[in-house]
Amino acid sequence: MKKTLALVLSVVLILALAVGCGSKAAESKTIKVAASPTPHAEILAIAKDILAEQGYDLEIIEYTDYVQPNLVVDSGELDANYFQHTPYMNQFNEENGTEIVSAGLIHYEPFGIFAGKTASIDALPDGAKISIPNDATNGARALLLLQQEGVITLADGAGIEATVYDIVDNPKNVEIVEMEAAQLPLSLGDVDLAVINGNYALDAGLNPATDALAIEDASGDAAQYFANLIGVKAGNENSEAIKALVAACQSDAVRDFINETYNGAVVPIF
Repeated sequence: MKKTLALVLSVVLILALAVGCGSKAAESKTIKVAASPTPHAEILAIAKDILAEQGYDLEIIEYTDYVQPNLVVDSGELDANYFQHTPYMNQFNEENGTEIVSAGLIHYEPFGIFAGKTASIDALPDGAKISIPNDATNGARALLLLQQEGVITLADGAGIEATVYDIVDNPKNVEIVEMEAAQLPLSLGDVDLAVINGNYALDAGLNPATDALAIEDASGDAAQYFANLIGVKAGNENSEAIKALVAACQSDAVRDFINETYNGAVVPIF
């Protein structure tokens, strides 16, 4: 009787351990990703179906700012994020002491100059107001686009670190208004022009490829330099789950979805 009872208890213990291990395995197959709503979360929704076939549950958590997605990944609360490019990531790490790295490049969003109170770049009045992003890397990118279109001239070598203090020629005496990137579409009624990030333009129903007065050249170096990436905590980039996530985001299904959905406002680079 004692032997039988011991055997039964052993079997129960083994089953309990098996169930526990199974639960942990199931938990490890969940990938939690922070993403901007458009286009990032939409692209991840396509990757979700691909990952499901491999036994992964992709959980997409949407954020509308450029700060929390990095903080929650650095803290380990979430596994990855998808919203930023390399220059912004590097700047954020330097300023905040975080350790986010790229696990893979997915797409590029051309910056666009959009008409506000003034219908064209050539029609800009003296003293016109132009709104741009207030974060350093995207602000510099906006200034470079304005220089590309002849609105301003920046100091030699200013490049991706350019600020308004690097403007050396401003023939129309334009006023550069810096603000949160998410607010740029809302500023169009108050400024003459706005230089808007691709994702926030799309959120507002604006397509940089068709609605903008001017956009960056998607075939140039900017496509690689400003490519949006899958960001993870340093050390996690080679985990099986993250590799599966990147592979799903770089799949033919995602490429087709991007090309068919965004009409040049989002460009796959894989």
